Amino acid sequence: MSTFQESSSHSTILKADKLQLLFDALLKSGWHIIGPVVEDQAIVYDEIEDVGQLPKGWTDLQRPGEYRLKKEDTPTYFKFNASPHSWKKFLHPPKVKLFSATRTEKGFSIQPEEKEPPKNAFFGVLPCDLKAVSIQNTVFLKGSFKDTIYKKNHDNTLIIATNCTNSGGTCFCTSMGAGPEAKSGFDLCLTEMYSDEGHYFYIEVGSAKGQEIADLLPPSKATKAHAEAKASVLEKNGKTISDNKFLDTNGLKEIFQENQGESHWREVGERCLNCANCTMACPTCFCTTIEDVTDLTGDHAERWRRWDSCFTMDFSFIHGGFIRPGSSTRYRHWITHKLANWQDQFGEQGCVGCGRCITWCPAGIDIVEEAIALRKSASKKDNTSLSAAQGVE
Repeated sequence: MSTFQESSSHSTILKADKLQLLFDALLKSGWHIIGPVVEDQAIVYDEIEDVGQLPKGWTDLQRPGEYRLKKEDTPTYFKFNASPHSWKKFLHPPKVKLFSATRTEKGFSIQPEEKEPPKNAFFGVLPCDLKAVSIQNTVFLKGSFKDTIYKKNHDNTLIIATNCTNSGGTCFCTSMGAGPEAKSGFDLCLTEMYSDEGHYFYIEVGSAKGQEIADLLPPSKATKAHAEAKASVLEKNGKTISDNKFLDTNGLKEIFQENQGESHWREVGERCLNCANCTMACPTCFCTTIEDVTDLTGDHAERWRRWDSCFTMDFSFIHGGFIRPGSSTRYRHWITHKLANWQDQFGEQGCVGCGRCITWCPAGIDIVEEAIALRKSASKKDNTSLSAAQGVE
């Protein structure tokens, strides 16, 4: 596992037409590069070896329940926002075999799944997704029981972040303290700069592993002017994001926990399709189920762990029935866990403001708007109670 540090003050510059040198350095060091590519009319993450595979000139348009790609004339590589994929699929895979069991003359034998993960270099991790990895580290590595599968994957990963210079239609990372600038948790961090003055990447080092890669690149120390230009671009984008979509998190935990019976949940439950898109696209959701399978002879069996969702009916089943049988109770459970109960469980919120749950909800349900609506409803109820109390007096 990388020992991360605050980004280095000795930042460097790499011209955009030399970006392949970074790819070559990674490949030479034995890393498999996983980065953004255009596939099926979306920007997703897959294995790449050449900068020509990056989504150069592409941007995305995201709104509640809507995602579209758009080709532009600019030669930028990272003018897009949260992908329908998240890096969770590589660290906490959607399907994992835990062990196999084979019938023997004396009973059966267990063969644990001991496949070693590849050395993956995540290329282009947005700050919101970087925060999501940090949250999942807390979930899987910092509790009483550590997930060994997640740990192996994480230990074999190099993280190359890219600061967010382009705001999306559904992202609200500034509200959640997750962007648009990556502060720590990366091995290398790139900021793509494109203007009349040139096209280059501002590179910061965040770990010893990152420094090893940086040392393979041609030296070109960043100047104060470079640092100021980078800061200006990120500050401007941060303001744009906050102006477009903002979630006030002050007192939000108490509002959710104290208004579980609010009639608002019935209204959102009528729109929710229980499709589980939000939890599948979410970079921090971690619910799983266990499935045992066997061949027709009964001589061989396997146990698999698969992603699950709190939106499925069976997820809350216990002896006697379902704890959350309706759409409204399942949505209420999900959003309350994400924005409130997660803090009791893990000491921080479970949302990074990436906006995926908004974009990929077929009904266009917006987590920010629902939180705002609940705050207003709770405030109205409190004012009504106060007025009634004053009337009694």
